[in-house]
Amino acid sequence: MTDATPSESTRPPGGTLRTGGPGTAPPGAPGGPAPAPVDAGAAPARTPDVTPPDSTVLRTGTFSWLLPRRSALAALLVVPLITVLVALAVMASSTGMSLSETVSGLLGTGDPGTVMIVRDFRLPRIFVGLLVGAGLGIAGCLTQTLAGNRLATPDLVGVNDGATAAVVAAAAGSTTGMVGDWWLGPIGAVVAAAIVVLCAGGAGTAGYRILVAGIGVSTFIGAVGDLIMSRENDNTAGGVFLWAIGSLNGRDWGVGTPLALVLLVLVPFALAVGHRLQLLRFDDDVAASLGVDLRRLRAGALVLAVALAGTAVGVGGPIAFVALAAPILAQRLAGPTRVPVIGSALTGAALIAAADALGRVAAPVELPVGVVTSVLGGPFLLWVLLRPDRDTGKA
Repeated sequence: MTDATPSESTRPPGGTLRTGGPGTAPPGAPGGPAPAPVDAGAAPARTPDVTPPDSTVLRTGTFSWLLPRRSALAALLVVPLITVLVALAVMASSTGMSLSETVSGLLGTGDPGTVMIVRDFRLPRIFVGLLVGAGLGIAGCLTQTLAGNRLATPDLVGVNDGATAAVVAAAAGSTTGMVGDWWLGPIGAVVAAAIVVLCAGGAGTAGYRILVAGIGVSTFIGAVGDLIMSRENDNTAGGVFLWAIGSLNGRDWGVGTPLALVLLVLVPFALAVGHRLQLLRFDDDVAASLGVDLRRLRAGALVLAVALAGTAVGVGGPIAFVALAAPILAQRLAGPTRVPVIGSALTGAALIAAADALGRVAAPVELPVGVVTSVLGGPFLLWVLLRPDRDTGKA
């Protein structure tokens, strides 16, 4: 007897092997098997979870928000630090003020002179300093991500020199040595940034082209400002110099309120742009294939960075190294895959508060906050240069 497999028995004379035997026809077709019964109680196929492993999805009705856990934890750690630094900044002075005197000044129950110093001078100055640090931190975060380089800061696109030139030009001919309105700084910063963009070929061009053009334009504008300064009297030169090194002296609620309003308007846009800027960590072709309009994204990030940095510089002067250090420290806390907009704002605010407090107690006379950040920023810059980025292997 010859053993024939079911497949062999279905081979037609002179034909090819027809696999599957008599049931070759699809289920439900004539000559085919009956379709498998559908289990009405079977669960539908589950959609694969694409949530990043370091994030949590928060849902409220029809809205959902992806919360990065590491970034949120870092922010929760920085907020208490800012609170401590603010308390130290309120108490810090070259003459010394005890904790009880500071508390009584805050509550308005102490000596009238102490109440005036705490409420009318120190609190608005600290409030303005926190806002200036937040603006510089966010601006630095956007420019560093835009250029793909940790050394890229807003002053490389002409913000600092443009603001300084505007203030110097407005103060020209003054006999009082007083610096003009704070909004002159943002105007000068915007004009300088516009010149940089035109020289670079448009706001949507690659980040390195804007930075290279910014270095040249900043050098020229800075030279013009120095030329104007050299022809002014000592009072004007001294007043502008104090502002140009970064100082919070004389900043009150009248300056802090409009600055807070500007940040309230710009920060939500910075958060949205920062979320999209994460795609710039890929190649341009990859980002474009994911549906990103690179020119529009880069232009929006640059406009926001200039607006934030210009406003902060107009109020507090070109305070050095905050826009450089805050995003780097925030990136260390948030992780390499995030654009730490909120973390940079909090870190920048903490740096300004710490520098302001240190400048009041570290020397016999009060030091401007820009001097303190410059002294501390030099070693930090060397650390950045000598320690390559763990993700890219370069600065």
